Amino acid sequence: MERALKSPKSDREPLVVVVLGPTASGKTALALAIARRFRGEIVNCDSVAMYREFEIGTAKPSAAERAEIPHHLLDCLDPLADVSAGEYARQARQILREIVLRESVLHDNGQRGHLPIVSGGTGLYLRALLAGLFPGPQRSEELRNRLRARAQKNGTEHLHRILRRLDSSAAGRIHANDLPKMIRAIEVCLASRQTSRPTSPRTMTELWQQGREPLQGFRILRLGLNPERELLYARINQRAANMFDQGLIAETERLLARYGAKARPFASLGYKQAVQFLRGELGRESALSAAQQAHRNYAKRQITWFRREPDVHWLAGFGDDPAIQAEGIASVEQQI
Repeated sequence: MERALKSPKSDREPLVVVVLGPTASGKTALALAIARRFRGEIVNCDSVAMYREFEIGTAKPSAAERAEIPHHLLDCLDPLADVSAGEYARQARQILREIVLRESVLHDNGQRGHLPIVSGGTGLYLRALLAGLFPGPQRSEELRNRLRARAQKNGTEHLHRILRRLDSSAAGRIHANDLPKMIRAIEVCLASRQTSRPTSPRTMTELWQQGREPLQGFRILRLGLNPERELLYARINQRAANMFDQGLIAETERLLARYGAKARPFASLGYKQAVQFLRGELGRESALSAAQQAHRNYAKRQITWFRREPDVHWLAGFGDDPAIQAEGIASVEQQI
C-alpha cells in the first residue's frame, strides 16, 4: 500500500535512501519495496547497468518493474560510450534534486516531492555521489595509451606493481584486474609529481584526503544488505548459472558482432567469461566456473568497500526477504 510522504519540517532537508551491498544480495528487490511504499524513484548506481542492450549479465530490473517505478541512469549509455565517476555523480545529483521537487501525481497539495532511492553496487560511483571526488589532474590519453600497452604486453599485475610503488594505499584498494582504476591512479600520481609544489598532494590517496565536495541539501539514510556469506555465495553461483542458461553467451555474441570487443561492458563479470568462451579460450563449464569465482571475489571486495561507508544501517539478510524489507521500510519511516 502506497503511503504519502509527510510534509517536511522547515528545518529538515529532504531524505535520500541509499541501498547498498554486494552483488546478488537483493538490492533491487529492497529498493523496489521501499519505492512502492513511499512513492519512490530509483537512481541506478551500477556502472554496467547504465549501458543499453546489455541485459542478461547485468541483472537489471524487469521491464514490468521499470514500468511500475521510475528508474534513472539505467539503459542510458551507448555501449561504446564511457562515463567517469565524476560525471555519474554530476548527473545523479541533478536527478536527486529533480525527484524531491517533483509534485506528487496522487496528491495535489504540493507538500512534498517523491523519495529518491539510490541503489547499486558500484562503490566508487556511490562515493563520488555522496562524498564527492578530489580535484585530480586532467586525463592524458598519451599516458593512458602507454599504460594500456604495458598492461597488454606484461599483464595487469605489472601495472599493479607500479601503483604499489607510487601509492601503496591506492594499490590496496584497487584490484589488479581493474585496469581503468589502476591507470587513473598511476596517471594521477605521475601528473601530480610533474605539476605539484613540494608540499602539494602527490598521490591519489593524498588527493582523496584533500578537500572534496560532499552531497549537500539532503539527509542520507544508508541501508546495507549483509546476508550470511555462504548463502550469498550460493546465490551468486546460482545467478551466474541462470545467466548462462538464459542466453548470456548468445547475447554476448550478438553484441560483439554489433559493437566489437571495445564496448565497455565486455570487461565486466559474466560478459568477460562469455567472450573468453566465444574466443575458444574457455569451455562452457570453465567459463561458468570462472564467472562464479569472479562474482564471489567481487562480492568480497564490495563488502570490504561498503564497510568503510559511514552510518550504514545493516540488514542481516537478502533484500527480497519480506522481514528484511519490513525492517528497511521501518528505518525509512523513522526518517520521514
